[in-house]
Amino acid sequence: MSDSSPKVGFVSLGCPKALVDSEQIITQLRAEGYETAKSYDGADLVIVNTCGFIDAAVQESLDAIGEALHENGKVIVTGCLGAKKDAAGKDIVQSVHPKVLAVTGPHALGEVMSAVHQHLPKPHDPFVDLVPPQGIKLTPKHYAYLKISEGCNHRCSFCIIPSMRGDLVSRPVADVMLEAENLFKAGVKELLVISQDTSAYGVDVKFRTGFWNGKPVKTHMTQLVTALGELAAQYDAWVRLHYVYPYPHVDDIIPLMAQGRVLPYLDVPLQHAHPDVLKRMKRPANGEKNIERIQAWRKMCPDLTIRSTFIAGFPGETEQEFEYLLDFLKEAEIDRLGCFSYSPVEGATANELPDPVPEEVRDKRRDRVMALQEGISKKRLQAKVGKTIRVLIDEVERTGGAVARSSADAPEIDGVVYVKPPFEPHRKLHVGEFVDVRVAAADAYDLWAES
Repeated sequence: MSDSSPKVGFVSLGCPKALVDSEQIITQLRAEGYETAKSYDGADLVIVNTCGFIDAAVQESLDAIGEALHENGKVIVTGCLGAKKDAAGKDIVQSVHPKVLAVTGPHALGEVMSAVHQHLPKPHDPFVDLVPPQGIKLTPKHYAYLKISEGCNHRCSFCIIPSMRGDLVSRPVADVMLEAENLFKAGVKELLVISQDTSAYGVDVKFRTGFWNGKPVKTHMTQLVTALGELAAQYDAWVRLHYVYPYPHVDDIIPLMAQGRVLPYLDVPLQHAHPDVLKRMKRPANGEKNIERIQAWRKMCPDLTIRSTFIAGFPGETEQEFEYLLDFLKEAEIDRLGCFSYSPVEGATANELPDPVPEEVRDKRRDRVMALQEGISKKRLQAKVGKTIRVLIDEVERTGGAVARSSADAPEIDGVVYVKPPFEPHRKLHVGEFVDVRVAAADAYDLWAES
């Protein structure tokens, strides 16, 4: 591209779903001839993709907008915070930062590009503005996120995401498969499937049949995952599933994991264990007997890794209900677990529930969960010592060793595997390659291994 091409700076905050929105915007910018700037000084305009889920994320987003305005002056805001209103019904972003050029909500590619065109015009040059088929990715070259749907049909009482991202809209299965194929062709070795509710894929279109490579494929989680697994096998790549609600049809995915078609890893956001708390949360599948489900899954696939998140101190949570959660965790032995103190979110119906738990109690309960989990995690990782596992290299160190991840480790949220330099003097490890390693040691979160 020419040095005279307009340059756009980009700040991307929030979850992997927001990251995919950022990738789509940057892809479109590149397709239209814009360059991405590496600093505020070098940018003609800055786009900030925000998060607005909890108070800490809102503040981080507002601070990022303020920094971009101070350092550059021309700022377009998009993302979840852009759709959020204050108690008076006014846009939070424009109330705090009235000098921003434009504000949009999440997954608003058209609106963002319209704002860019208005404030930083650039004619399209098809001979110069070349974009790879897989689009522009913000992740390392060897892994990428694949968003299969947008929005959510649930109305969990602690969550305001549906008010920002809308109801479930599933992508056509052919579009999903084409994007996956382009990513594999570009060298991606791990595809992370994401959405607000992966298990609900296709509900909005009544699981209608699409076509991929001349074969019918239903817009349904099980058929999509089966097709992705078959495609990944052609490229010796991994498929990892995130945000999987524990509906009964998830049972059909476990045999695919046992057969090695997709990674034996389930990210299941359970949030709590006590049925009364789950009802107050208005969680989907709150009547499921999750202990029995987890035990059945592990019987079908002994290598299964389960990741989940929980909330401590939800309004009305009694000590007895919290102890019920601890007992559940002791029995379930979740492999990867995150626990958060309940945080009131403006606009969430949970704020109206009686008997709020004091902040100090919420924090202490969170700490008790994490202390319990540390012991569980240490025990489960210790059982891997002496075993040979396959890892994907994320980073090669100067010593010749590497930081890698196993099937049990999603990027940035789980542990890692530290791999010693190879014994063979001429052998080198490379980012993006799979290596079989022998686990030599473990702590509560990470493994150490030899290649």
